[in-house]
Amino acid sequence: MLAVPNEGKVRGHQRVPSDSKEFHEVTKRDALQLLESELDKLLQTAQPDKTTELRNDMKRFSDLFGRFLQEEGPSIDWSKIQKLPSEAVREYGELAPPNQAEIKAMLEKLVVIKLNGGLGTSMGCHGPKSVIPVRSDLTFLDLTVQQIEHLNKTYNANVPLVLMNSFNTDEDTEKIVRKYQGFKVQIYTFNQSCFPRISRESFLPVAKDFDVDSDIEAWYPPGHGDFYESFQKSGLLKQFISEGREYLFLSNIDNLGATVDLNILNMLLTNSKPNEFVMEVTDKTRADVKGGTIIQFEDQLRLLEIAQVPNDHVDDFKSVKTFKFFNTNNIWANLKAIDRVLTDKSLNMEIIVNNKTLENGLRVVQLETAVGAAMKCFHNSIGINVPRSRFLPVKKTSDLLLVMSNLYNMKNGSLVMSPQRMFPTTPLVKLGENHFSKVKEFLGRFANIPDIIELDHLTVSGDVTFGKGVSLRGTVIIIANHGDRIDIPAGAILENKIVSGNMRILDH
Repeated sequence: MLAVPNEGKVRGHQRVPSDSKEFHEVTKRDALQLLESELDKLLQTAQPDKTTELRNDMKRFSDLFGRFLQEEGPSIDWSKIQKLPSEAVREYGELAPPNQAEIKAMLEKLVVIKLNGGLGTSMGCHGPKSVIPVRSDLTFLDLTVQQIEHLNKTYNANVPLVLMNSFNTDEDTEKIVRKYQGFKVQIYTFNQSCFPRISRESFLPVAKDFDVDSDIEAWYPPGHGDFYESFQKSGLLKQFISEGREYLFLSNIDNLGATVDLNILNMLLTNSKPNEFVMEVTDKTRADVKGGTIIQFEDQLRLLEIAQVPNDHVDDFKSVKTFKFFNTNNIWANLKAIDRVLTDKSLNMEIIVNNKTLENGLRVVQLETAVGAAMKCFHNSIGINVPRSRFLPVKKTSDLLLVMSNLYNMKNGSLVMSPQRMFPTTPLVKLGENHFSKVKEFLGRFANIPDIIELDHLTVSGDVTFGKGVSLRGTVIIIANHGDRIDIPAGAILENKIVSGNMRILDH
């Protein structure tokens, strides 16, 4: 007679789901061990005098990788998002201006940080993005130095300027910074980390050794969330605290609206309950639907980026009604609080997974973090709803058109919207990728930048050029069909016009 298998063994097959979970756990553990083994091999190729520093960096990278392996899917449970408390976001207009007699003392407690790790490659430029000329042959860096110098001279203060470079921008920036030696600005630089890109298939580094310059595509700067640890590692955090400085103001160097604001600084230094972290937000428009926003989650304020949103809630995230504000990446933070969260290891930022394909076709993963995601790690964090004028980024040539135009006047390195502009908002400008995306080509298509004081919306597509003294008003759409060319003649005034087809005016 055949033996009947006992019931327990038959039912054992129902353990498949947990077997599967166990399998994934083992796979993750193996992936982390394999990565750490590869990082050890890489470290053996490093220069002996840099081994200790690089070992610390690689330990941070493997910690990041370990967290990445543990996270599955979007990191936000949408049902747990709470209504923003009324005091979570303060209105800028309600902030009190400082007492003039106290401004110098206030400024002595401030450090200005600019994120300077980006290259100008997306706009067809070589080298750091900060050295692209944006106005009167002055670069982002020139304008920043002018702003800080003006502040220091006006109030007889000594606000230092700190640039966080990446391995892509460090060497070029160091050469350029020398020309500012005669200015009334102390400039410091430090480098953010250099992490290895990992293969999307094997989850192992694509670099073969630590000679970054010989295979620059194998490495990447891990987003601006790396600021905190790199700033501490540079020794500057400790130095500024010992000098009695209390707050830093951090922003992207390509945001020309991010100037030192005395009303915000005054609030930070006079509040009875200090805000350790302040994020400047501004009202969302249709152009900003992908920008990160502030939410209340598990009784804490935190930054929500589109990458963390479950797919079925992306439309909710983009809704101007649901989320009124977006993050400008202008951040104010208390120096001692930064030191505290680093020392007690409570700094925890969501990982941004950036998938890329290298020029050789290799698919890689970059693990990054965002500086604003640290908001939840600090006490009494708030947002401040600032005017749109504090968010003036230059990411594309369409942004460059705005900042080079008569829409703005320049004053002591700051761009101020012209009083002749009747609306507080900037025009919406869309320039065709094929003919306008690179700075050199963009500049070659304008004899000079048109008058856009009364412009609401501009769309240009195809082979289009602009003569001298052109004025654009209302909504203007110019579309040259494939193979056609449109030359807008000198002195032309286009108001609420659609121009299409082929228009060329040639010299006789």
